[in-house]
Parts: sequence; structure tokens; C-alpha cells
Amino acid sequence: MYYTRASYKVQKMIIKFIAEVQQEFRKIIWPTWRETKLTTIFVLIFAFIMSAYLLVVDQIIFRLLSLIIVR
Repeated sequence: MYYTRASYKVQKMIIKFIAEVQQEFRKIIWPTWRETKLTTIFVLIFAFIMSAYLLVVDQIIFRLLSLIIVR
């Protein structure tokens, strides 16, 4: 197969990119299983609290608007 200078340069760039990605992957510090569980539980609790809060606020606004519109 015949390679041009440009295609050879592109291949070198791709190889360099892959090597850099592998280097960056080695730097990643993955969370422990315990940290993952605690974070997930925190997110679920926070989502539940926020949904309850928004439900209450929505009901208050709905009832206030109902009083205004019905009059």
C-alpha cells in the first residue's frame, strides 16, 4: 500500500493521541465501592426531598391561582 506524507503524519498523530489517552487513564482515581454507594444514596435522598419540596410549592401556587381565578 502506498502512503503519502500526509497519511503517514495522520497515522503518527493518531498513535500519539492514543498514547496520551492511555497516559491520562492511568491518572484517574476511581471512587471506591463505598464512596459510590454513599454518593448514590445521597443523590436519591436529595432527589426525593427536592421532589417533595417542589410538590408542596406547586400545590401552594396552584391553590393561590385557583383562588384568584375563581373570584
